[in-house]
Amino acid sequence: MDQRWERLVFLHWRVEPHIVAPLLPRGIAPDTYDGFTYVGLIGFEMVGAGLGYGRPVPHLGTFGEINVRLYSRDGDGRRGVVFRSLDATRAAVVLATNAAGVRYRWSHIDILDSGVDDPERTVGYRSRRLAPPHRNATTDFVVAPGTRDMSDDPLSVFLTARWGMHTSVAGRPVFVPNTHRRWPLRDATLVRCDDDLIAAAGLGALATRPPDSVLYSDGVRTQFGRPYLATPVRPGRAEVDERR
Repeated sequence: MDQRWERLVFLHWRVEPHIVAPLLPRGIAPDTYDGFTYVGLIGFEMVGAGLGYGRPVPHLGTFGEINVRLYSRDGDGRRGVVFRSLDATRAAVVLATNAAGVRYRWSHIDILDSGVDDPERTVGYRSRRLAPPHRNATTDFVVAPGTRDMSDDPLSVFLTARWGMHTSVAGRPVFVPNTHRRWPLRDATLVRCDDDLIAAAGLGALATRPPDSVLYSDGVRTQFGRPYLATPVRPGRAEVDERR
């Protein structure tokens, strides 16, 4: 599946690995940086999603998405993300992806962009979930993109240079590869964040404190490949740190 992700807002909170470990698929461990892992709240516009390279699905291939994600590692050391929730505005996309085992939730999403010509530009996302689970859960977060290039910042690379997602099929860990060019990242300043989605994803009141990392990206083109079975993490090998 080929698609472009645009106007991305990344909010991340640092947490102890043991907090997220029970929320990961069996055989998958938290990926850590300086002894901590992270919970991400990410909003973006998915543009031209379709089957195969450059073949968008008319009327369905462009929509807003907000996801809550965790950072993962399998037994081969392959890094990925685990989605705790994905909210999208297209009901047909939600139905199709749920049938494929991807947990999209139908939501109303507003993309809040004051425009590239605004010298004090702000970009954000506001949503309300329209169907169970957690019907009426909302989020509203806005950032002011900065000018500092964060593309080589080690923590920012750790949080964004993810080449696939981990999930579970019939109780076995699976890796779905994703390819894209290096993220063009900038610093950003949080304007506001009023969020229910992180708590709805089983992570408590984390969003009541300011995020530890705030980033913005204009976007990249990405392509998902075919999933395959991942090697489970062996007992005693879960604590492998990016900085060690």
